[in-house]
Amino acid sequence: MNNQPLKLNYKRTFIIGFAFFGILLMWQVWDSYCSSFLSESFIKAFFDSSSTLTHKQQAEQVQWLVGIMMAIDNLAALIMMPIFGRLSDKTNTKIGKRMPYILIGTFVCAVVFPFIPLAFHYNNLAALIVLMVITVFFAMMYRNPAVALMPDLTPKPLRSKANGIINIMGYVGGAVPTLLGMFLVLSDYLGTSAEPKFPGQFHQLWVIEVPFLLASVLMVVSVVVLFLLIKEKKIKEEIKDDLIRGEQEAEIQDSVEHDDEKPMSKANKTMLFLILIAEFFWFMADNGISTFMSNYTIYHLGASTGSNSLNTIIGGLMSVAGFAIAGFVVKKFGRKWTLTGGLGLTILAYAVWLILSFVIQPSGNFPFYIYIIFAFKGFGMALVHVNSFPMVVELCSAKKIGLFTGYYYASSMLAQTITPCTLGLLLLTPNFDFGLLPLYALVCVIISFVLFLFVKNVRLNKTKDEVKVGIEALGGDD
Repeated sequence: MNNQPLKLNYKRTFIIGFAFFGILLMWQVWDSYCSSFLSESFIKAFFDSSSTLTHKQQAEQVQWLVGIMMAIDNLAALIMMPIFGRLSDKTNTKIGKRMPYILIGTFVCAVVFPFIPLAFHYNNLAALIVLMVITVFFAMMYRNPAVALMPDLTPKPLRSKANGIINIMGYVGGAVPTLLGMFLVLSDYLGTSAEPKFPGQFHQLWVIEVPFLLASVLMVVSVVVLFLLIKEKKIKEEIKDDLIRGEQEAEIQDSVEHDDEKPMSKANKTMLFLILIAEFFWFMADNGISTFMSNYTIYHLGASTGSNSLNTIIGGLMSVAGFAIAGFVVKKFGRKWTLTGGLGLTILAYAVWLILSFVIQPSGNFPFYIYIIFAFKGFGMALVHVNSFPMVVELCSAKKIGLFTGYYYASSMLAQTITPCTLGLLLLTPNFDFGLLPLYALVCVIISFVLFLFVKNVRLNKTKDEVKVGIEALGGDD
């Protein structure tokens, strides 16, 4: 038997990363624009010029509807992602088991996505909602198989190394529309910050259409590159011996049975549930921030969304730094304590944000301290995401990677279903406004931190030359 350390194929991993590139590219545009599209559409639907409420108050009044709409999309994803994951596990075609779902889902999303800003521009609320639902359905068709592709083609001990590459590729994808958002400013299109800036508003369609068109084009390019260069079945046959070795070196408490009918051990099942519940709460925080940050910038700070785009870039750059060094940190401290440390850093960032939001009142500008807070938060959550998905998928055999990827995303999507509704309803209460967004996130991350303290810290007892990390995290957001 070959006792040489397993070696990661960096070129192949980089190409597989194009799948995640397309995912985060689309979702960054989605997060940056769609909640504000819904907010303004509902304001127009429910308020007229005779309303005595300010624009900010009107926005807060409709956030529960915005939350419900965003939650319906996520509820559909919660149901579909495990289904498509398990379907892809059982699929067998000439181009592989994941690729058919990736191709169909990506191309349909690419066609439908640019019509979302058109529906908003022409004030067609029904069309806006239908297009958003179609986009989510087909995005979920390809998201699970796209994420499962990397662990399919990477031995377990190498998956955390691959994780850094995959996540960096995803964040490069997310950075493209974010950079564009610094110049094509949503708040200029809306003609609104805390109040409308001028009669008639800005309303130039290209301001909101270009990011969606660019996302569609780059999604198609990324999936074509993936399809042409990654031959699933051929690669899997070439590395079958390494995959078997990887199973033997997995970081789990009890060995994984390869019999699909045999249940998980009690220790592995407990570990799985604890990870998924903790994951649920940190996604409650993370998605609550990402969903409402544009509205926080517009309606609470009265600032330009271009500043929020810069804030997203800063957080993303620090996330990339976290992905780059996470493997070294995990090697020294283990996955559990690396992840827990990331949660602790995120708690500190949210706590400082909350305190400063009471001390420094909004002045119409984007506060500099938020850039620093999101830098620390981005780094901390990178340490979380780089470990969480690996820890889940490490608990299954190669035959169930799609199913366990579905479990991971079911937890995150359940959080993303609940958190928009919860925040929307909280904004209806007299003493809760956008200014308390960091409080909400802080409470959720503290719960995650406490739960994760009960997760077992499993370390490999291998030679120094062997990689001591498990499968990796494509998070995301995601």
